[in-house]
Amino acid sequence: MRSSDLRGTTWCRSSFSNEGDASQTNCVEVAELADRVAMRDSKDPAGPVLAFTNVEWQAFLGGVRAGDFA
Repeated sequence: MRSSDLRGTTWCRSSFSNEGDASQTNCVEVAELADRVAMRDSKDPAGPVLAFTNVEWQAFLGGVRAGDFA
């Protein structure tokens, strides 16, 4: 999926991201779409977008909460 396909989409960034803070170099933004969740690199908003079904996104969040990616 391309960012150009998502013009007008509202993107959200984690409250842990602090604009202007050089230590926050790995920030992503997410957007809830009608049938999926999109994710992009906040440093490259015109770049590629990953799209996940709602089931995939919930599985990912469950893994994050369980510490599977630590």
